[in-house]
Amino acid sequence: MRISCARHSEQGTTLIEVIMACGLLVTVGAAILLSFSYGFFAMQLARENQRATQIVLEKVETIRLYSWDQVNSNGFIPISFTDVYDPQAAAGKQGVTYKGTVLITNFPTGVSYSANLRQFTVNLQWTNSRNLVRSRTLTTWVAKDGLQNYVY
Repeated sequence: MRISCARHSEQGTTLIEVIMACGLLVTVGAAILLSFSYGFFAMQLARENQRATQIVLEKVETIRLYSWDQVNSNGFIPISFTDVYDPQAAAGKQGVTYKGTVLITNFPTGVSYSANLRQFTVNLQWTNSRNLVRSRTLTTWVAKDGLQNYVY
């Protein structure tokens, strides 16, 4: 009958090795969870930006269809407005609220046709779920004999 002795390579792991392996496992797991969290946050920001772009373009395209008399009449175009992220959702679950302003000014340069142009600046501002204040601005011009003459 032979008795074999345990070789050095077959010995069990030490407590230090177990602690180091657990620390490495926790670090890798935390990094994976943080990367998922950042990915979801980045997607939410992209969605909010896309919705903001939709709201601003909707305002600008609506303004471009007004007649010249409507553009120049005081109070016809509201100077402030609000919109929500998801207008079809139930009340209280519509998401971020977007607050916007419309600034109507004369054409900024003194060219001969500046009396026939108006400058519109649509500014949109919102605060997301992490209390980050975001904003978007779009400036466009409307001419007296512009797009509305093709439609009407």
